[in-house]
Amino acid sequence: MLEQVRPRDLTQWFANATAKGAPVVLDVREPHELQLASIKPQGFALLSIPMGVVPLRLTELDPQQPIACLCHHGGRSMQVTQFLLSRGFEHVANIAGGINAWSAELDPAIPRY
Repeated sequence: MLEQVRPRDLTQWFANATAKGAPVVLDVREPHELQLASIKPQGFALLSIPMGVVPLRLTELDPQQPIACLCHHGGRSMQVTQFLLSRGFEHVANIAGGINAWSAELDPAIPRY
């Protein structure tokens, strides 16, 4: 089942999943988007792999780790979440609303675009 997690609830999702390994936020946006707005890792590792190359770089991800996928508004990250689930990843969630919601809910210093 595809899990949706709001940015404000991500800390709790990670706390519940920590027994599975160190949490990761997988940012699937393009490099030019990362230049516009980016999050800082706090209690999680941050890995940036653009959506289009996730299948090619799948071996960089640990299927046992909790992974929360992030994009601009949540659409691309939802597709990546579904892809990872289809490949046997068990502890995966989509960050609903993406970095836009992250800015609104957690860190207004992150530019919205």
